Amino acid sequence: MPEAASASFSARAGTILGVHWPARARNARLIRAEAALRYAIPALLSTFLACLVGIAALHIRSQRDEIVAAAASEIEAFTRAVAATRPGDQGDLRSLTSEAAARNGRRLLLISAEERILAAHPPLDQAGTSLARLLGESEPLTTFGERLGATELAPIDGEPLIAAMHRLPDGRRIAVVQSLEPLLRGWHTRTRDQIVLIGASALVIVGVGLAYGLQSRRAEGADRVCEQIRQRLDIALGRGGCGLWDWDIPRGRIYWSNSMYALLGYQREHEYLSFGEVNALVHPDDGDLYSLARGLAANQTVVDHAFRMRGADGAYVWLRTRAEVVPDATDGGHHLVGIAIDVSEQHHLAESSATADMRLRDAIEAISEAFVLWDTTNRLVLCNSKFRHLHALNPEDAQPGRRYAEVMGRGVLPQVRRELPETGAATARTFEAELADGRWLQISERRTKDGGYVSVGTDITSLKRHQEQLVASERELIETVKDLKRSRRTLEVQTQQLADLAERYLDQKAAAESASQAKSDFLANMSHELRTPLNAVIGFADVMANEVFGPLGSPRYAEYCRDIGESGHYLLSVIDDILNMSRIEAHRVRLNPREIDAEAALGGALKLVAEAARAKSLEISIDLMPGLRLLADERALHQVLVNLLQNAVKFTPPEGRVLVRGRTAGGFTHLFVEDTGIGIPKSVLPRLGQPFVQVETNMTRSHKGSGLGLAIARSMAELHGGSLRLRSEVNVGTIVLVRLPAPAQKRPPAIAAGGRQQAVTALRRASGATPRLARMAQPVA
Repeated sequence: MPEAASASFSARAGTILGVHWPARARNARLIRAEAALRYAIPALLSTFLACLVGIAALHIRSQRDEIVAAAASEIEAFTRAVAATRPGDQGDLRSLTSEAAARNGRRLLLISAEERILAAHPPLDQAGTSLARLLGESEPLTTFGERLGATELAPIDGEPLIAAMHRLPDGRRIAVVQSLEPLLRGWHTRTRDQIVLIGASALVIVGVGLAYGLQSRRAEGADRVCEQIRQRLDIALGRGGCGLWDWDIPRGRIYWSNSMYALLGYQREHEYLSFGEVNALVHPDDGDLYSLARGLAANQTVVDHAFRMRGADGAYVWLRTRAEVVPDATDGGHHLVGIAIDVSEQHHLAESSATADMRLRDAIEAISEAFVLWDTTNRLVLCNSKFRHLHALNPEDAQPGRRYAEVMGRGVLPQVRRELPETGAATARTFEAELADGRWLQISERRTKDGGYVSVGTDITSLKRHQEQLVASERELIETVKDLKRSRRTLEVQTQQLADLAERYLDQKAAAESASQAKSDFLANMSHELRTPLNAVIGFADVMANEVFGPLGSPRYAEYCRDIGESGHYLLSVIDDILNMSRIEAHRVRLNPREIDAEAALGGALKLVAEAARAKSLEISIDLMPGLRLLADERALHQVLVNLLQNAVKFTPPEGRVLVRGRTAGGFTHLFVEDTGIGIPKSVLPRLGQPFVQVETNMTRSHKGSGLGLAIARSMAELHGGSLRLRSEVNVGTIVLVRLPAPAQKRPPAIAAGGRQQAVTALRRASGATPRLARMAQPVA
């Protein structure tokens, strides 16, 4: 299988753990334009609404102008007609004006040469008033007269009106004044209706825009949630040593999660794998996917199958797959969905147990004694051929699992002529018996830890006969024989003591293993019990700090929420450190060493401490050999570098300096992390690197930390076959050396003595260190 870089989220935007979105596949161009449309459509709606309001305003204004223009034309003509009749008094004006026109605000005025109103219809409240007082001081009719025509006026204390004036032959003037309010009543009604219509349209457009924006935000949030779900599932599957399978049966393609690629050591190249690519990785002795497909075609809905698959390194990995056929509602097909668990370790343990059991049976069969083992319920566990021969049993009669009464009922008990008294405690006894055929047996019985018992019968006939011959022929050596018997009893007591010591050792070993398992279970349970409320605390603190559901009131509440979130994250990091240390102590950390570029690994670790270093104005310098590489597990190396850099930044005062150097020595790569921090007392140095050991006591400590960072770093370095060493001086600084294997095929040349001296001189110039720190900066052997 070819290897390639892992697919990014943008390349996998159409799938969530193998669930394909057909609509997105058919509208790829729309998906690419979706981000622009989210902003373009609200802008278009806003533009349309503005244009609609502007056009409506222009239309309303044009309607009013048309009404005013028509009224002005009609008044101009009416004024000319009145001037042609040459009215002379109030009665003439009344005859020229209809009652309807008077009610609609039209008034005729007869004005003298001195601008005094001589007559008016309808009559004015004050007779003899001036035209300027009626129309205002700035009215233009007096100046321009009929040359001005009908014009619109706006008196200061009155309503808008239209006026026209013509001169009579005798010097007097005739004026017609028309109020605009009666003329614009219909226009006002139409304008109000149009405004209501436009307002309703604006509300609809704004509602559509808001609905679109909310839906767009919801869709974006759904995409983000789907991506978070995918990432969390990948992390959970990877941590659990599992891989997700999704076999699209009709299309013949298979989806693997990232954890599945990690199990086998491959890297993702395409979103889906073909049927043939996956089938080629299955071990030929474990069947193939074609037989599995035939089983699914025969209405098999559940799959539980163990097989081997070839990894990227060529070695086969044992997997146990549990899957179930589920229908796909989108296309009407069926998918085989399940997980694959790495059971290589369990398989190897089973093989080792089977091999050990076979060797034990062979060893028991090879001994010359009759051996039998019964369990707590008096059922047969194991026996050899000597036991079956002693009791005249066939192999079929002595099948494991049968009860004592059933087994002994099928055999023949040997006839005992005499039996010597038994010796031993309640849980173990030894006695001798003489059979009817003259043979002597020494039978030793002992209770096992689980409540069963084991019995061993040794044929001591020759020994007994020899003893009798010695007693009969050499009575003079009876004392010697007694001494021999006493020595034998002493040996038996010593044998018993050794057996008791061995049993006590096994008890203590079992107790230690039980305590270790209890500690692991306690840490796992406490991790779960602490993480669940901590996630809620951190989540609600973030919600309140961001004021998702509204303002909190006092600004201190937001500060308190941030403090709660930071404390929760710190407690989570402490729990992670404890769990990491527990896994290391339980020897459950599995490393995958590979060749790593030291500069790239250091760059990834520096990103995590850059913010803290900037906050303290620390200067971080890097001095690595060109092309420096090392052989290590990438994740473990990252953890070591991050812990050491965090300690250097944490314990270095503001305006201090941190230097990271990298060199090779023999077959190893040396990484130095040096700082100008507070230093470590020499009395504490031997204990540093042990779990929970810190320089400061609980009463005087001023820096946060669990005391596990350096212990984890030391343990990770030792798991790689390297080491971690410290040199420090109080108020001067600390140097930490991490010694890791270098790649065998690419070993950088060793640093010459002059190069080492240049590095020390550069460190002294960069950090302003004292001569004592310069001596500490000498390369560590």
